[in-house]
Amino acid sequence: MNALTLPTPLPTRKAEEWRYSDLEALATVWPVPAPTRIDVAAGDSVAHHLLQDVGEGAAAVHDYVITIADGARCDFHVLNVGGKLGRVTFTVTIGSNAHFELKGAIIGGGDQTLEIITSVTHAQPDSTSGQTIRSILGQRATGSYLGSINVARDAQRTDAFQSIKAMLLDRTATANAKPELEIYADDVKCAHGATVGELDKQALFYMASRGMDPATAKTLLLKAFVAGMFDDVAGEAVKDALEAAALAKLETLV
Repeated sequence: MNALTLPTPLPTRKAEEWRYSDLEALATVWPVPAPTRIDVAAGDSVAHHLLQDVGEGAAAVHDYVITIADGARCDFHVLNVGGKLGRVTFTVTIGSNAHFELKGAIIGGGDQTLEIITSVTHAQPDSTSGQTIRSILGQRATGSYLGSINVARDAQRTDAFQSIKAMLLDRTATANAKPELEIYADDVKCAHGATVGELDKQALFYMASRGMDPATAKTLLLKAFVAGMFDDVAGEAVKDALEAAALAKLETLV
């Protein structure tokens, strides 16, 4: 007789990685599909991207499990802009002399909840990683980055960083940033930083004094804030699509 397979229970806010999420929206797509696996063979270099732009009122959850073998490299670019809930997670394991690079932008408005969740494990010596996230949030949107760097005991000479910056367009918007380091090796270089701010009023005044209308001025400053996230995307068509989607979303917020 086959054993009864019980459904996977819906997460609760007691779980740290779901603390700021929209569980009602999540319930509409639960259980989510199995994670997408990316295995980068030794010495290989791969590039991936994701434009999360699910329709208004919908929910989307994208989970990635990435294994980077010795001497390999994986670059990943994310633009998270769509749906009532848009959640992207990465569980990454890095081998020796390997590298993982994540660059992502979250742009949300209305009642959206947009999230990027990462867990990057340096399992072997001499590996590197970088995570750079920029968030722009307006109205009642919630944008969250919860990321951990985990350095194993034998992963000496690890070099890793996290950089998270959020821009709030309205006082009713919320930015959550929780970078974490868990280090068991003693010869490492790891750093993280998180900031939350508003548009520079002096810059807006200066642009207005030169005849620029407020919406155009805000859009230019916001474009500058996320500039660089997609500069090194592989393929001009992909880069243009990501930048166009980011600009289109920004224009709905200003």
